[in-house]
Amino acid sequence: MTEPDLFAPAPDDAPSEATRPPLAVRMRPASLAQVRGQAEALRPGSPLRRLVEGGAAGGVGPASAIIWGPPGTGKTTLAHLVAKAEGRRFVELSAITAGVKDVRAAMEAAARERDLYQRRTVLFLDEIHRFTKAQQDALLPGVENGVVILVAATTENPTFAVIAPLLSRSMLVTLTSLTDADVEEVVRAALTEERGLDGAYDLADDALAHLVRMAGGDARRALTALEAAAGVALDDRPAGRGAPDRDDPAPISLAHAEQAVEVAAVRYDRAGGQHYDVASAFIKSMRGSDVDAALHYLARMLEAGEDPRFIARRIVISASEEIAMADPTALQTAVAAMHAVAQIGMPEARLILAQAVVHNCLAPKSNAVYTAIGAAIADVRAGKGGAVPAPLRGTATARKAGTPGRPGERPGEYVYAHDETDSVAAQQYLPDDLAGADYYHPKARGFEERMVERWRWLRGRIRRRPG
Repeated sequence: MTEPDLFAPAPDDAPSEATRPPLAVRMRPASLAQVRGQAEALRPGSPLRRLVEGGAAGGVGPASAIIWGPPGTGKTTLAHLVAKAEGRRFVELSAITAGVKDVRAAMEAAARERDLYQRRTVLFLDEIHRFTKAQQDALLPGVENGVVILVAATTENPTFAVIAPLLSRSMLVTLTSLTDADVEEVVRAALTEERGLDGAYDLADDALAHLVRMAGGDARRALTALEAAAGVALDDRPAGRGAPDRDDPAPISLAHAEQAVEVAAVRYDRAGGQHYDVASAFIKSMRGSDVDAALHYLARMLEAGEDPRFIARRIVISASEEIAMADPTALQTAVAAMHAVAQIGMPEARLILAQAVVHNCLAPKSNAVYTAIGAAIADVRAGKGGAVPAPLRGTATARKAGTPGRPGERPGEYVYAHDETDSVAAQQYLPDDLAGADYYHPKARGFEERMVERWRWLRGRIRRRPG
């Protein structure tokens, strides 16, 4: 008994336009050779590649996989490719609609297929992070006993979204967003290949650049936008011209692409100078406290399809580099925004990013922490910093007062800060050659202004020689 080809068209009549699968489905790779990007995950000999080629099911390594990556990077495609290996059948469940009962039914059917037809079942579970612990527990017996080859997809970090027993029985595969070059290859293939648009449309270069840019590394988004743009171009085709084909293709202009994705083209190249210019202007506007300019550059990056996670990381860095102790809550807001963006995604993420940007802009500024760590690192790189003072060493090497030490080394006993009335111990913490080091200088701005007097008092108290 042979399982039908998952990717083969129906043998009879060609499907009508109403029943034809979307372009993104038709262009799904039918072999590893057609997969764009993911070179690391699919390198020769990698666990995922062996699983796709049928090697991992032979008892070498885990026979199940949890695939983690952003949308449109090939998680569903790879599950289908795993199922294409000889002697396998494919079953798909969605964590949005499936429950424990559906999982158990799939396991029972898989056991029958194995016992009656010697076929392994590939169970593809989309969005596994939506499964409760009880639902994930229902998967364990089938995975552990090899009844199914589980291929689970998630856009969330599996460390937090998947139960530990299931993680330990599966290989974890991390996918990355496609590069612009990868997405461009996908779009060009869809334009020319028979399963795609079959040469019936001529995509202008600026329209191609716009679609690639707006895709943000998501191949499915690019193909969906291309199909929509082709529909707009078809509507603009003069009456009586007939359906477009290779001999009379319909042009897809930038205006068609813009209308399809409902976003105006923005002059911005994520791989070139514009990327660095706009990102630099964004950071400097936050540093300069110009909230309107910072929001403008934020909008330019978002409208150009910049990865919101990249933007969130820049905001976090700014919160420490430009603000730090002048407003410690700026870092809390920035980190919260970074996590929220990863969980929510666009378009709502724009609100979270904007809130963090406004906080950074309005906060008082201080680069005291930035300059302090820079000065400390410069001294270390210059070879400064001798032996750790004896009282500060670990328990195995710390010495009590009066115990002989190395030549020239001062004996001393560690003073436990909490034994002091003010919980501040006057003793030497720095190595001898850096005893006078002076890295951190708080500025009289914002919250940090409150710390100036305490910093001065601590400096004098700690560095006062006891006795």
